[in-house]
Amino acid sequence: MTRKKTLKIALKLFVIIVLIGGSVGYYLYNMPHRDVQATKTDFVLKSSDIVSEYLANPALANEKYLDEEGESKVIEITGKIHQISTDFNDNKVVILKSETDKAGVSCTFFAATNSKTAKLQIGNMVTIKGVIRAGAAFDKDLDMYEDVIMEKCDIVSN
Repeated sequence: MTRKKTLKIALKLFVIIVLIGGSVGYYLYNMPHRDVQATKTDFVLKSSDIVSEYLANPALANEKYLDEEGESKVIEITGKIHQISTDFNDNKVVILKSETDKAGVSCTFFAATNSKTAKLQIGNMVTIKGVIRAGAAFDKDLDMYEDVIMEKCDIVSN
């Protein structure tokens, strides 16, 4: 083969690879996000129970609450509201924690569910549905306990 013919074949192959890669990237970028609220609940727990599980054995708790790909199962947490705040994205953050717990459950809501938090008050019992992002742990450097982090949260009942 001549050098010109080889270059032509290589260029066609490169264009095909770029088109396939671009198509796959476009598909993955536009995939629908997981609808946590429409998904069936996998676990129903009290806030103190999940905190205790993570503090006792984080690996076992992760094995229980995460699937094979590392995605969190959908969880409903019931607990007493300890604190209500707003994060940097203007999303509400509700911390469920009883007086005897070392750590709590930090539940971050999103734009579509923020309005449902308007009637919540500190001290109320509430059930919140969401997915876990991080488990409770003790930070030796800061000498403090870190909360279980939940996101994509919505109120089930209050």
